[in-house]
Amino acid sequence: MAPPSIPPWKSDLISLCLASNILTFGTFTPKSGRQSPYFFNCGLFSRARLIRAISSAYAQALDTYAKEHEEEKWGFDVLFGPAYKGIPLAATTVEKLAGIDETRWGEVGYAFNRKEVKDHGEGGLMVGESLKGKRVVVIDDVMTAGTAIQEALSIIQAQGGTLVGIIIAVNRQEKMPSASEKEGKGDDGTVRGSAIGAVRKQTGVPVLAVLTLGDIIEGMRGMGREEEVKLMEGYYEKYGTED
Repeated sequence: MAPPSIPPWKSDLISLCLASNILTFGTFTPKSGRQSPYFFNCGLFSRARLIRAISSAYAQALDTYAKEHEEEKWGFDVLFGPAYKGIPLAATTVEKLAGIDETRWGEVGYAFNRKEVKDHGEGGLMVGESLKGKRVVVIDDVMTAGTAIQEALSIIQAQGGTLVGIIIAVNRQEKMPSASEKEGKGDDGTVRGSAIGAVRKQTGVPVLAVLTLGDIIEGMRGMGREEEVKLMEGYYEKYGTED
C-alpha cells in the first residue's frame, strides 16, 4: 500500500498538516461509522499559508500526472470546483499551475456552479469559464459516497463539457461500508471496492489524490512516528482496498 518513498512536497505538506492540526490522531467516527485512528480536516485549509500549500500541492499533483502521460497528451482546459468547497480550490490551484509552467497551464480557466440558479444580472447556474466543448477536471476535497461528484458530472454534461479527470485532497484507500455497517453491526468482511474505484470505473477517467493513506503512512514513518504508523496500518488491514 505505502509507496517506497514520497516526493519532498508531499512530506512538507504532511508536516504542515500535522503542525496545523489538519491531520490529527486519536479515535474518530467518520460518516462510515468506523473507528478511525486519524482525521484529515480539509476545512482547516483556511489561512493564507495553508491555502497556498494545498493549492500548490493540487497543482503539483496535476502537473506531475500530465508529465507522466505526455504520450497520451493528457491535459484540460477548465478546472471545475463544485460549490462550495471546490470554489476556492479551483481558483487558487489554476494560479499555482500557471506558476509551475505558464506555457502549459497559463490559459487554463476555472469555473464553479451556483447552488441556486441566478435569475438576474448575468443569470444562470455557472460562474467563470464556459465548459462547452472543453476538457474538464473536477477538483474537490474528499470523496466519500461519491454523491457530490455525481452532481458535478451531471453539470459538466449539461454544460457541454467533457470530463477528463478528478482530483481530491485525500484518498483514504478504504472500501465502502457494508450493509451490516450501515445497520450499525460492524463490517461483514466482504470484499468491496472504494467510492473512488467505483467512480473510476463509471467514468473511465483518472481520479487523482494529493495524498493517499499510503503517502501519510510513509510520511509519518519518515518522522519516526511509529505508533501512528501502526495504527494506520492496522486500519488499512481491516478496511483497505487498492482499487
